[in-house]
Amino acid sequence: MEHRTLGRTGLKVSRLCLGAMTFGDSQGFMKGVTSSHDEGRRVLERALELGIDFVDTANVYSEGQSEELLGQWLGARRRQVIVATKCRFQAGATIHDQGLSRRHVIDACEQSLRRLKTDFIDLYQVHMQDGAVPVEETLRALDDLIRAGKVRYAGCSNYTGYRLVESLWAAERCNVARYASVQLQWSLVERGAEREVLPACKAFGLGVLVWSPLGRGFLSGKYRRDMPAPEGTRLAEWKDTWRKYDVDGTWKAVDAVLAAAKELGSTPARVALAWLLAKPEVSSVILGARTLAQLEDNVAAAELKLPGEVLARLDAVTQPSWQYPYDFIGAREPW
Repeated sequence: MEHRTLGRTGLKVSRLCLGAMTFGDSQGFMKGVTSSHDEGRRVLERALELGIDFVDTANVYSEGQSEELLGQWLGARRRQVIVATKCRFQAGATIHDQGLSRRHVIDACEQSLRRLKTDFIDLYQVHMQDGAVPVEETLRALDDLIRAGKVRYAGCSNYTGYRLVESLWAAERCNVARYASVQLQWSLVERGAEREVLPACKAFGLGVLVWSPLGRGFLSGKYRRDMPAPEGTRLAEWKDTWRKYDVDGTWKAVDAVLAAAKELGSTPARVALAWLLAKPEVSSVILGARTLAQLEDNVAAAELKLPGEVLARLDAVTQPSWQYPYDFIGAREPW
């Protein structure tokens, strides 16, 4: 398994990362679409065998069970694996158990350390920006955790371009650790990050971790235009997500991926993942495999090299149509 450097840090991460969102018996938004404990453990063990030594979770996945199971299953192998987790969303009963205040960031980190059965977190990420809290407060809390040895690197997720740059500027001004990476949604059916966040990552040397690389599952090949989501799949449960993406643009992307997979003798999931792995900005792509079969198929994408004409075709079919000022700039020179 190839490793890539996370942004400007010295940390190496496997180009594929195992997402642990499916670990645990969720009663929240993942209810009914997680792995059984036995299957989840088999997925983790196989991922490690295949050279994936980077695992991403969060304190809210399965209400903390994801972290607990990951800590239990890794056991003595903890230091052989890069563990990333997150905080931001409601993780307790009180008003203080959410957000990016100093109180919650530090408390959430301590709780994650206990659940993960570890004394440090390799990459501690804020799960989404918090407009109610000054960026300086959040950054100072993260810096204190790093100085205390409880966190090695700090990252962010689901940030706007302006908030990301504001945070980088604040970190430099306050002389505290800056974000090393950004975790963002990116796929052939969700390319909004290309507008501002990815250019900022490139300009300032941040690592890029990709979640939902199969476009909420649409690019896996299991869904078809004008047909309902198959029973037992995530999108059969996530009806709002189905309605959002059940549009012509999504199905054009799906058709293009299906055509490329047939042409290359591959699978739709591998093609969609290989498109992302070909992007130089990408540090690692997060795989949310519920089963061993899904994991094996997804990992095979690491060996698939898409020809230039296939990459260009996929880019063209799903190219976002930006509005001002990008259309104005693009008509005169590349932006």
